[in-house]
This record gives sequence, C-alpha cells and structure tokens, in this order.
Amino acid sequence: MHILIVEDDSKTAALLDSVLRQEEFEVTHVGDGEGGLQRALSFAFDALLVDIMLPQRDGLSLVRELRRQGRTTPVIMLSARGEVEQRVEGLNAGADDYLAKPFAMSELLARLRSLLRRNVALKPTMLTLADLTYDTGTRETRRAGKRIELSSRESLLLECLLRAEGRVVSRRDIIVSVWEYDFDPGSNLVDVYVRRLREKIDRDHSPVLIQTVRGLGYALRLQP
Repeated sequence: MHILIVEDDSKTAALLDSVLRQEEFEVTHVGDGEGGLQRALSFAFDALLVDIMLPQRDGLSLVRELRRQGRTTPVIMLSARGEVEQRVEGLNAGADDYLAKPFAMSELLARLRSLLRRNVALKPTMLTLADLTYDTGTRETRRAGKRIELSSRESLLLECLLRAEGRVVSRRDIIVSVWEYDFDPGSNLVDVYVRRLREKIDRDHSPVLIQTVRGLGYALRLQP
C-alpha cells in the first residue's frame, strides 16, 4: 500500500514516514498543498494523510479539489484544531476521517487500516484498456485474450500506467511507484522498462497503447 503524506512540519512528516515504513507501507512525502494535490492527481495512491495548515494550498482546499475531480482516494486529515466544528468542516470537505494533533500512532494506524480495508473491498481487481486486461490481484496480463508474461517490475509499471487512467505519468512518479525511490536516480531505468513493456504489450497489436509524451513522461491510452 502506497501512502501520500502532505505535511509541512518536517518532524511530524519524518515520524509518520518512519512509522509507516516500519509497518511495510510505501511512503511519499510532499511539504505543500499545491504539490500534494498535483502528486495525488498524477498517481493512484492508496490513501492520503493531509495536514490542514499547509503553504500554497491548505488541506481543506486540496481535498475539495480532489473530490471535485472525481478522485475517491481515502483521506485522513490531520490538524492541531480538534474542535467539533473543525472536524465537521474537514469531513464536509471530503475527508474520510479526521485526527486532532497530538495523536497516538497506534490510533492513526488503526484508522488507516480500516479505511484501506473498506477501499480495497470497493476497488475493481481488473483494469482494462481496449483489448488489454490486467488483474491487480494475480497480475495476470492479457492482450486480445492472449496471456502476456511480465516480470514483477514490468507488472508494477503496467499497473501504474493503467491506474493513471490515460493521464501522463512523469518519470519521477513511475520511479516512486515501481522502485520506491523518492528521487530520480538520473539513469535510463524507466526508459529501459518502458521499452521492454512496449515489446510485450504493443508489438504485433493495434492500436499502440503506450505513448511517450516528450518532456513529461508516459501514458497508457488510446491515441486521441
């Protein structure tokens, strides 16, 4: 499970990062609201932990915009303001849960796991585009009904592109999703794996689904 933390306080973010990684979550951290929104829109995280008081864009605005664009990613809001009216405001903005600071990490983990269980039950296991199908549970991949054998990294790359629903995914976001690095190592690693995936997904098939968007990244979509 991959969690996005949107938190400008470095100590709080570092603590959340450490605890979540110990519990075997993947973690990405962004320190401002605008960057957090863009990351949440460009990649299919399993859940978001969002502070309310953020630079550039506050947490309430972030969640409202996320919901306005139809994203249903579970969100837990974190805030030093724990009064009833503040909690109601957060929930009305579209958050699924609300925790007032300071909170116990055990409670945060319990609430996060509860949200993830509910979300997994609602999530489709089959992702499709044209005649391409991918089962997120078994990682079985088929094109025009023919089974395609993919490596573990190739499967993760395909799932990352499919979950983006046709949008462009940057090299950095692919690296975070597939290799769990929160930085670009500066190699051609992504390009090599995209080329391998193209050979298996698009060779001898029409239409071509994996597209390069120069200067931005890659997208899995039907040609406009």
